[in-house]
Amino acid sequence: MNIAEVVKLADELVFTKTGKHLDYLQEAILRGTLKDHTYPEIADKVYSSSSHVRNVGSELWKILSEGLGQDITKANFRAILEQGKNSNYQSAIIENITGDHVTVNKLNICSQKARKPRKTKPSQETQNQRQIDLGEAPEIFTFYDRANELATLEHWIIQEHCHLVQILGLRGIGKTSLAIRLIDRIETHFDRIIYRSLRFSPTLETTLTNLLQIFSQSSEIPQEVRDNHGGIAPTEILNHLRQNRCLIILDDVQTLFSSNQLAGQYKSDYEDYHIFFKLITEVSHNSCFILISSETPRKIAELSKENSPLRTLVLGSLGIAAKEILNSHQLLEEETWETLINTYQGHPLWLNITATLIQQFFGGRVADFLSYDMPILDESLRSRLEQEFRRLTEEEEAVIVHLAHEREPVALSQILKKIKLSASDLINAIKSLGMRFLLETQEQGKTTFFRLNPVIAQYVKNRYNS
Repeated sequence: MNIAEVVKLADELVFTKTGKHLDYLQEAILRGTLKDHTYPEIADKVYSSSSHVRNVGSELWKILSEGLGQDITKANFRAILEQGKNSNYQSAIIENITGDHVTVNKLNICSQKARKPRKTKPSQETQNQRQIDLGEAPEIFTFYDRANELATLEHWIIQEHCHLVQILGLRGIGKTSLAIRLIDRIETHFDRIIYRSLRFSPTLETTLTNLLQIFSQSSEIPQEVRDNHGGIAPTEILNHLRQNRCLIILDDVQTLFSSNQLAGQYKSDYEDYHIFFKLITEVSHNSCFILISSETPRKIAELSKENSPLRTLVLGSLGIAAKEILNSHQLLEEETWETLINTYQGHPLWLNITATLIQQFFGGRVADFLSYDMPILDESLRSRLEQEFRRLTEEEEAVIVHLAHEREPVALSQILKKIKLSASDLINAIKSLGMRFLLETQEQGKTTFFRLNPVIAQYVKNRYNS
């Protein structure tokens, strides 16, 4: 029995009792409870308040108790599962989890009618053949509609056989969740799937060593695969990429770039990553690298050519699908939700944080919240934006402060008249802000206009006390 099986059975039971499937918070509570997480720890992971998580949890345990005919609480849930076949719930899981129907205390649950079955895990034989190493990839408790983006990525990787795919966008927009969910759709096309985060800025040597250890299933790297300087020879990695079809996801690529310099510029001693990525795009092999970053790697753009095996997906607003987030927070007045979504740019993290704020201070009444000057930025949201602004150059700060006070999009010539920057410095600053996804552009006729989205503009005004 694993967590996924417990969640699946709980979902079917809740659906039978209420006509609704587990929402993302209920599932997070179940998963967190099975891992001995406290309500505050679960709340922190889903960007909600402890009180709200506790209330949702209490209702969930009540539903499960009614369905199973015994008292279920957060405190005893895991213990009941571990009691073995003496527990009705455990027995139901062991004896019936693979069937079409599950009977628990005379309650018949038809999984086929309740919902389309989730994708089953590959057989043990298939798993032995396919090596999947997700390292410290985050567990995805919920996933919002990104059907078009998933289809696009699948086409690029499976049909077009792209060697390098970038998933770019603001922090918290859902890049990592998208990549992890993509694995479920395309894993059967690969022999090896590897996820690694670069959040601690490992050198290329460290990253290649780790990959080679996974490929060879050994902690020892033979001397013959090293180059003349004792480092890992990229040709050895390429041999594995040719012999096996590998999907390698490298997350947090932006940590390889310098702060207080124009976006996407590698730190000192990290330029060899660009050389390696260039090699990946140019040399023939059967594999694909996915790079996830909140900054556009400056030099990779130079590799884009016609028929190049390189593609870039910039992740944006969830759009109307973001209503699922607001529903999970049990917000009221659904007719106002679209306004709230547009105000916060359909950004899942920003909306999760703001929905929690509305639940805490406005009793879930969205209209009351929207009656104030918008947008209101919760301190948690501001602290996350602060991470981005600490990386800006002085020129970028000058541009973004100016744009924060413009009510309408402005052209380059208009900005140049009002701030003390040369045309060259201004253009580079604007380009860099765009590569950080802090700036929006609009084309009107033959002129390009620039603006900040309302959340970024409000943050800038708050930050610079103006």
